[in-house]
Amino acid sequence: MIPKSLRMQAALEPGTRLQIRLREGVVEIEPAPRAVNIRRRGSILVAEPKDEGASLTAAEVRQTLETTRRRDDQG
Repeated sequence: MIPKSLRMQAALEPGTRLQIRLREGVVEIEPAPRAVNIRRRGSILVAEPKDEGASLTAAEVRQTLETTRRRDDQG
């Protein structure tokens, strides 16, 4: 079980699917990525969720950006 204070900081809602992995002796837990279809809209590619889930919240978008940037920085 993840303590409530950590769930709130991570913006984890009940039912959120999680991805858990062990990396260099550290357990990492983060929301599991949603399955998407990539579609072209005009001149850009857009990821559309395959399932009928809720829209992403601003906090989820921020967290995803931060996670992606950290991974990019780590090489």
